[in-house]
Amino acid sequence: KASYKKLRIMLPNEKSESNVEKKADLSSATFTKLHKNQEVTLFVILKIADVLDCDVGDMMEFIKEDDDSASPIIIAKE
Repeated sequence: KASYKKLRIMLPNEKSESNVEKKADLSSATFTKLHKNQEVTLFVILKIADVLDCDVGDMMEFIKEDDDSASPIIIAKE
């Protein structure tokens, strides 16, 4: 699961977020997804990183989901 908490820290107010939206040519719906830690495409992440002149790891981190919540992998035998 991705967390964009670092990005929210980098963009402390709506004005700075709005500027990135415009420069990266992204919709406000995309930033709503980021606020909710929902999935966005790699293309979106790279556009934001380019505008902010930073690395992807500066904006986000991956959080391992609990093993209990993961679906079991079933391997069928032939």
